[in-house]
Amino acid sequence: MSKAKSQTIGCKVTSCTYNMSGCDCGLERIEVEPMCGCHTGNPADESLCGSYKCRD
Repeated sequence: MSKAKSQTIGCKVTSCTYNMSGCDCGLERIEVEPMCGCHTGNPADESLCGSYKCRD
């Protein structure tokens, strides 16, 4: 599947290094990962940003 050039990643996780202006992600691509060892089917457990890096 090809990503359209106009797509953006919305993100409101302000503790992340890549967060820009409180509502956008500065990365061109992210990895979405499930919580380690979790197979609940709950979206909150199964759709975490694997590219997250805490601000210093």
